[in-house]
Amino acid sequence: MIRYFTLIAVLVSGSAMAVTDAEAEKLLTEPLNSSGHNVDDASGSDTKSSERAPATDCLLTPSVDASIASSVVGVIDKVLVQRGDLVKKGEVLVKLRSAVEQATLKLNQAQTDYGKRTIQRNIELYQRNLISEQEKDEIIITNRLYGYEMAQTKAILGQKTIRSPITGVVVDTFLDPGEYVGEEPILQVAQLNPLYIEAVVPARYFGEIAKGNVAEVTLEEPLQSQHQAKVIIVDRVLDAASGTFGVRLKLPNPDYLLPAGLKCSIRFDLKQH
Repeated sequence: MIRYFTLIAVLVSGSAMAVTDAEAEKLLTEPLNSSGHNVDDASGSDTKSSERAPATDCLLTPSVDASIASSVVGVIDKVLVQRGDLVKKGEVLVKLRSAVEQATLKLNQAQTDYGKRTIQRNIELYQRNLISEQEKDEIIITNRLYGYEMAQTKAILGQKTIRSPITGVVVDTFLDPGEYVGEEPILQVAQLNPLYIEAVVPARYFGEIAKGNVAEVTLEEPLQSQHQAKVIIVDRVLDAASGTFGVRLKLPNPDYLLPAGLKCSIRFDLKQH
């Protein structure tokens, strides 16, 4: 009824406001809540959200998870770190007993020092033609062998000192001083900067996620924070059984504030290529 009165007012408002019969019919049939804009036009947010894949579960993992072992057998003398310690690359972690190698090194050092003096004395004799050239060569070669033996002993002694191959955190220690070291690992060190994020994505998104893309990662409790991570690996082989493929991302963690092993969710921007 309100629409009908509106139409009467328009018709009697004068020639400047006159409308045709067709326009009047349109007013009568138009929905009352129409404001001249199509409801479907207000879908900008939906269009924007469709640019991203639905949130996918993921997991934070160390970028390197190393089980540290010894290259030689022996007995542990000292374990210099414990679980939770932050270690730097090259830092000494474990020392094996090396009394025999230390004694051998002292012997090699004495032989080498004696050999240098012997060479100096015999060079003077050779210059005076008091010894033959063959005797001179034998003296030099013998003393070179002393030097090689000392270098070998130093290398063996170096194997008795186990250093960290990475900068990271000691996850656990498995052996204590006095225990025999064979093939089993002595301790475990994890590199937490950067962290890796492992995600399994439905196969329908294959080809839409590329190396170098940036994704939004939301961490679960207790952190509940959001971060930006970069895609570094996209699997080229799909898992036929689950219809998925794996994606790995890299997340900087310079202050070691984020722990490995934390669950998360991730949203990929499918239009970033």
